[in-house]
Parts: sequence; structure tokens; C-alpha cells
Amino acid sequence: MSAAPLKAMIMAAGLGTRLSPLTGLMPKPMVPILNRPVMEHMLHLLRRHGVHEAAVNLHYHPHKIRGYFGDGSDFGVGLHYNLEKELLGTAGGVGAFREFLGDGTFVVVSGDGLTDIDLTEFATAHRETGGVCTMAVKRVADPSLYGVVVHERGRVTGFQEKPPAEEALSDLCNCGIYAFEAGIFDFIPEGAFVDWAKDVFPALLRSDMPFHVWPLETYWNDVGNIEQYRLSNFDALLGRVRLNVPGREIAPRVWIGEGTHVEPGVRLEPPLLLGAGCLVEAEAELIGPLIVGDGCVIERGAVLEGVINWDGVKAGRGARLAGSILGRNVTVHHEAVVHEDAVIGDRSDVAAHALVPAGARVEPRSCVGPDDACRDLTHED
Repeated sequence: MSAAPLKAMIMAAGLGTRLSPLTGLMPKPMVPILNRPVMEHMLHLLRRHGVHEAAVNLHYHPHKIRGYFGDGSDFGVGLHYNLEKELLGTAGGVGAFREFLGDGTFVVVSGDGLTDIDLTEFATAHRETGGVCTMAVKRVADPSLYGVVVHERGRVTGFQEKPPAEEALSDLCNCGIYAFEAGIFDFIPEGAFVDWAKDVFPALLRSDMPFHVWPLETYWNDVGNIEQYRLSNFDALLGRVRLNVPGREIAPRVWIGEGTHVEPGVRLEPPLLLGAGCLVEAEAELIGPLIVGDGCVIERGAVLEGVINWDGVKAGRGARLAGSILGRNVTVHHEAVVHEDAVIGDRSDVAAHALVPAGARVEPRSCVGPDDACRDLTHED
């Protein structure tokens, strides 16, 4: 007798504070990887592995997630939502769906993680162990950055939270991807704030309940901070994780979306992705790895190198952007410069001839430049 179809829980309630200022006006599951919300890539993964229904917990900017994904029918996975007015924790959020999830094996994944895990193989391995929980783990070079899982012959025996490298008992980190049986709900009090690492997993160990690790050999990144976000995008662009690159490939590793116009005389150095409905004017230079969102404008002589621009970004004449990340509807006016590792929140302006220094963090709806220049930004360049 074949196993019942998997159900899934997508964790989407977090605040995404480590991705600030990109998450100032945007929940973390909606931040784009290859110009599509990271949660959209997760839904495609679930569908590929036969998941037809999934639960989603919401808290921060919930309307943006519901407004984009709706009932999930456009993505092939029916979605059931729960709005947490007060956060319930990593396990408490799952506990709120005990009636929906509690009739067989189910998986829990992050709405803001990027992975191409083989969920079918993962669930099969979990069922074969006969335990109440299996967690996906990834071998890492520096355990001090992660929660470390200790095990004997695959059965979990303990944890270390970001131990010094010389004290780490394992190099396996917890990926936040789990397979569970309904018995897990016995360890999640209803209506309470409950955390997997602090509450549930220690209780499983005290009760001598069997739960196991499953080494993940394919791609995983929790997109936890700005550097990991940048890395995830460029890994996807370079094909290191199995995702579909939107648009058509007009040259090797150069993808362009529908309705995008690139004028003659533009330098295009791959790899790079231009979204739909963009305009790139003559004498502009686009040097990869580089990702430009939908509806962007890059004016004559602008130079973009190693950047990630979200939808609606405008780079004015002669602007220079290098190694930066710009949120939605940011305008960099003519001859302005945005330096390495600068991050600019949604709907911000960089005034003409202004400079955004390396490593700067600019909050949404801000203006960088002299006060008089910022006051005049309603005028055309």
C-alpha cells in the first residue's frame, strides 16, 4: 500500500530582521531570488515532489504573501493560512495546524530558505527509520555559525548552538527542514509559544523518543543575512541550485524577460538576468554576475557591476553601481555612485552626483544626498 501524499507546512511568519533594510516593507518569503519570491521557488519544489496542499503561517506583512500567492492554485499547491497576531514560535506555528497536518507524515520547510532537496527521498528515509522526526542536516566548514546536531548512527543525541569551532562535536548544521509524524503534536502545547530547539527537541531527548538526521547532499542556503541573500541569487544564476531562470537566453548565460529592450551599443558581460519590461539605453555597461528586476530602466552610460536590483529600479545617466543591492522602486539619479555592499531599501532616492558609501544601509523611503537636492527630486533629471 503506497504512502499517502505528503502535506507540508511553510514557515512564513518571521520578521527577517537580518535582511534589513530589504525587509523594511517586505516579508522575508517575498524577497526575490532570480526575480521571483523565494517562497515561490519553494512551492515549485513542493509541487515537483507531489505535495498538493500546504499550510502557511503569517505574521509580518501578511497581506503581501496572501495577495501574491492567493489560494495557491496558480502554483499547483493549495494553501491554507493562519495569521499569528502574536508569534507562536517555530513549533507553535506548526501546532496551530495540527488538525490539517496530523493524519500522516508531513514536512516542514522554510518559506525563506533556498534548496533543491529531494523531498521524496527525504520523506522515504524518514518513514523507514520509524521515528517521530527526521531533520535535514548539512555538513558545514564553520560550525560556529550554526546550530550543530550531534548523533550516533543517525539518531540524534544532542545539540550545540553556535559552538566555538574547536569545541564543536559535529560539523552538521540543522537546515530547518523536518519530516514529522502526528505524534510530534504531543510535544507542542496548544496556543503557546513553542520553539523546536529550546522546547520540543530537548523534550524528545528526555523522553527517549527516536528522531534522526538525514544528510542533505544538494543545495541549501537559509538566506539569513545580506551576504547569504547575495550568494543565493548568484548561486542560482550560475546554476548551482536547481531553479528555472525566467526569460529567454539570448546569449550564453544572458537571460532577458519579455518586453525588455536593449539598445545597440550596450555592454553585456555574463552571467546576467534582465527582468521583463526593462529598458537599457546605449552605452550602458552591465557586468555580471548581475540581476535586474522587472520594469527597470538603465539610462545611457550607466555602469552596473555585480548588483541585484529589484523591480522598478532606475539607474540614471552615468550612474555607477557596484556590488550593491537595491530594493523596489529605488531611483539612482544621474552621475550618482553606489559603492560595494551598500543596500538601499524600497522607494528610496539617491540624488544626482550623490555617493552611497561601501557597506551603507539605507532605510526604505529615504533620500541620500544634500537636503536641497532631495527636495527637488520630483523634477526630471
